[in-house]
Amino acid sequence: MSAAAQRLPDQNQPASAEQPVLLSVEGLTKHFPGRGGRIVHAVEDVSFEVRKGATVGLVGESGSGKTTAGRSILRLVEPSAGKAVFDGVDLFSLTPREMRPYRRRLQIVFQDPFSSLNPRMRIAAIIGEALDARGFPRGRKRAERVAELLTLVGLSPDHATRFPHEFSGGQRQRIGIARALAVEPEFIVADEPVSALDVSVQAQVLNLLSELQKSLGLTMLFIAHDLSVVEYLCDEVVVMYLGRVMERGPSRRVYAAPRHPYTKALLATAPIPDPTRRRTHVALHGDIPSPIDPPSGCVFRTRCPLALPACAETIPPVEAVGGGQFVACIRHNENAS
Repeated sequence: MSAAAQRLPDQNQPASAEQPVLLSVEGLTKHFPGRGGRIVHAVEDVSFEVRKGATVGLVGESGSGKTTAGRSILRLVEPSAGKAVFDGVDLFSLTPREMRPYRRRLQIVFQDPFSSLNPRMRIAAIIGEALDARGFPRGRKRAERVAELLTLVGLSPDHATRFPHEFSGGQRQRIGIARALAVEPEFIVADEPVSALDVSVQAQVLNLLSELQKSLGLTMLFIAHDLSVVEYLCDEVVVMYLGRVMERGPSRRVYAAPRHPYTKALLATAPIPDPTRRRTHVALHGDIPSPIDPPSGCVFRTRCPLALPACAETIPPVEAVGGGQFVACIRHNENAS
């Protein structure tokens, strides 16, 4: 992934603060039932905003809850609590029938481009299913629209007659992007769209997403575990650990001056395309705990090199530290007081 990220141009220009908030997530919580009546705490009290035309990165290790958060916003899984206010409407309060018009406005690009495409359907039919949702007429006009969408994502119109297994991973992901764009959405959740691809094609897909976001005026929530991708692609970043937000803010500020020990540890392992720069190593031992039995207090304390006894007793609130940056850390709270 790092090689692909290094070839990306520096596109991390913050979206204008004057742009309206398109999506506001407040207190998003998702619990799953576990064995023996236990609860899986997948997402806990997550809040952030996405401004119109911006790209926000949701990052963290595997098991941090970022994919569940993204799918909960779209109600592909039903949230347990919270709000997701999209264009002034709380999506979580809508009935399935009321939610239906918003399915066109909000789309997702899945992580695995092969399993997300029906292997028995030709590409024209796969994209055509999305066009059905728009009530798009069949016949020549539909064939022309499919050809336009394939061209838009860098494929040939002739590919419409082929099956998914005839394409490479990168090409299949482009088809998935074309399918998402078929309904002309305003907001896209990109769920680790390049993690299943070869390094050689990751930058191509990332650049495509960036170009489409700008040319079509899309708003995106980009889910990733690779911070080097988010640094170049996203205006803002939300760092999650074991279902909770550790830090969030403008990408440039978070990368230049991370405040949370977890953010610092993630950045310490991210490659830097400048050989003259070095990052300070931050030790991060062990594995992420089970969401069935999360640690008391700060969920990161069992791996934090700076943990205090008080970290086991108090869940630190996500508090502002200036410049649009927010941090959930007891040490920060003590220093601020």
